[in-house]
Amino acid sequence: MSHHTPKPTLADRGQNFGMRLITRAGGLEAMKNPALRAKVEKVLYRGARQGFRAQVAAGRAFTAKTGSGSPTRSKPAKPRVQFDLNPSDDQEMIREAARELADEVLRPAAPQADTDRTVPDEVREQAAQMGMALLGVPTELGGVAEEASAVTSALVLEELARGDMGLAVAVMSPAAVANCLVNYGDSDQQATYLSAFTDEASPATGALALMEPQPLFDPAKPQTTGSLDGGSLVLDGTKSLVPGASASDLFIVSALVDGQPRLVIVPPNTDGVTVSDNPAMGIRAAHTGTLHLEGVRVPSRNLLGTTADHSDAVARARLAWAAAAVGTAQAVLDHVKGYTKERKAFGEPIANRQAVAFTVANIAIELDGLRLVVWRAASRLDRGLDASEQIAHARALTEKHCAQIGSDGVQLLGGHGFVKEFDNERWFRDLRGAGLMEGVLLV
Repeated sequence: MSHHTPKPTLADRGQNFGMRLITRAGGLEAMKNPALRAKVEKVLYRGARQGFRAQVAAGRAFTAKTGSGSPTRSKPAKPRVQFDLNPSDDQEMIREAARELADEVLRPAAPQADTDRTVPDEVREQAAQMGMALLGVPTELGGVAEEASAVTSALVLEELARGDMGLAVAVMSPAAVANCLVNYGDSDQQATYLSAFTDEASPATGALALMEPQPLFDPAKPQTTGSLDGGSLVLDGTKSLVPGASASDLFIVSALVDGQPRLVIVPPNTDGVTVSDNPAMGIRAAHTGTLHLEGVRVPSRNLLGTTADHSDAVARARLAWAAAAVGTAQAVLDHVKGYTKERKAFGEPIANRQAVAFTVANIAIELDGLRLVVWRAASRLDRGLDASEQIAHARALTEKHCAQIGSDGVQLLGGHGFVKEFDNERWFRDLRGAGLMEGVLLV
């Protein structure tokens, strides 16, 4: 009589990740902060105690609250004595946790999630248990961040997108909203909205909606407008490719207010807000939709940050998409390196063919270049330096080379690259969009 050991469930694996993470983190400098350690432990272990209760209805009620005065911001990252792009011990620990989440949870669920255009509850549960969406929220506001770190965010996005870009976008979209509230919100806005995103039992969903359905869209000149009317702001416009639009609890949208681009907080249950389905070529698991704003009236206090903050959000979002592209391109490289050595034609591996070998080498070269530019840009942001030039380079490299990497990943498989038996066709579709998306993600 044979005995079979039951296969661990996703929830079991998520708890195992949590236990390994907290064990690794125990000796790290950041974990010596009692408030941070207590918060991480609560995030990691709550699943074993009560499970995950998915938020099934969008538009939860937000009651206006008064903050304590000055807004709470993440502490700046500690500057390093010398230029060094190697992740710190803390960053490497978080990166390894994201890598395990990608390998064990996101990658296996990706093909069906892409087909169904949905995030399985189990995947959303694991991401919440790992606390990935709280990495940019300070401990004082209910998060797990000791300091603001664009490098840490880039590393996490890279690893998650290596598992699957569509699922990474879906689970990290709420983090962008939370980060906007942390980075740009006043104390009243933080008190009113942020606690929903750090809620341990049922974290809120949300989307940073900048994209619009127009050719050559310029995020600095959105066609969505906001007109001040007494104590209200009246919004009119359309936002496209909004992840999870039909199930979001909160939107942060861009609009031209008094001729200047600004960010605005928009609850989805506001009169005049409607959502329609908007399937995309890629990131299909994120279930993109179109957000319609027709005479939407919100309090003028819902203006978030300044015009400079809007520009900062655009730049950080572009860097986030470049980081995600690095992860998916790495998935392509990992696969074709093995495939071309195993696949034989005319009695030898196709990797022996010069054209094939050079194509794989080019993928590795362009990928490494993009990764270094992304890390350098994130490092400059963490040091409070201007990173606009490096972010522009990252955007251009993503647009030019990642689409080619995705195409080569399909081409190297021949006919196999065109069918869903392999992930390459999905990676190509996702990489094609990474260089044109605006908003949604944030480092």
